[in-house]
Amino acid sequence: MRWLVCNVGTLIILLAGTAGFAQEPCPCAPPPATPPIWTGSLNFGFGLTSGNSDTRNLNFAFDIMRDAKTKHVFKANALYLWSSLEGEDTANRLGFDAREEYKLSERAFLFAQGQYLRDPFKAIDYLIAPTGGIGYKVVDTDPLKFSVDGGGGATWEKNPGLDVRTYGAITAGEDLKYAISKTASLTHSAAALWKADDFGDALYTIGAALSASLTTRTTMKFGVLDTYKSKPPDATIQKNDVAVLLSLGYKF
Repeated sequence: MRWLVCNVGTLIILLAGTAGFAQEPCPCAPPPATPPIWTGSLNFGFGLTSGNSDTRNLNFAFDIMRDAKTKHVFKANALYLWSSLEGEDTANRLGFDAREEYKLSERAFLFAQGQYLRDPFKAIDYLIAPTGGIGYKVVDTDPLKFSVDGGGGATWEKNPGLDVRTYGAITAGEDLKYAISKTASLTHSAAALWKADDFGDALYTIGAALSASLTTRTTMKFGVLDTYKSKPPDATIQKNDVAVLLSLGYKF
């Protein structure tokens, strides 16, 4: 009998241990997804009215970024705006920026960038500005990112009826991104391009946008873009232009 009790007890202990082992979580959960190296978005908006007035407007934008989690980050973006009223164009703007950043530390970075702008309504046939400088991430958290930068370079500007003007340039900018929630975000940016020998001659670009996700890939965006040229080549041209943009986007 003693032998039976001892063996039954041993069997119970072995079964309990086996059950406890079986309850261990299975190490079969998929590993976390690797962040993609290339990310970006495409945005398109179109509007029209008819009746007492006929208006058309169109905007197309894209942005792309390559971040392989090394010291180098590449960014590029473009925006095209067009509108007409009663068959006459009232806006026709194309802007493109490309930028390479090199991380010096967790907060500081060097950058080299090229800017292109064509805006007939500001009497700019084209403006090309290659510049470089240094930047700093003032805030770099998951919900909020805010950075500032400054530098210098050169600018080539062509205006209707005038020869190409070449001059040194000073730049400054700031960029803010805030995740309001998992499905909504706010962005704001400002950039200044000054003529090196005349700070009264400058081009300022300020933009803000609110984006909301419709699905995991699609978004709706509402934005405002303000372009200010302090010294237009023609005194009849207004210094300030404001565009209101509503578009649908696709993220990749």
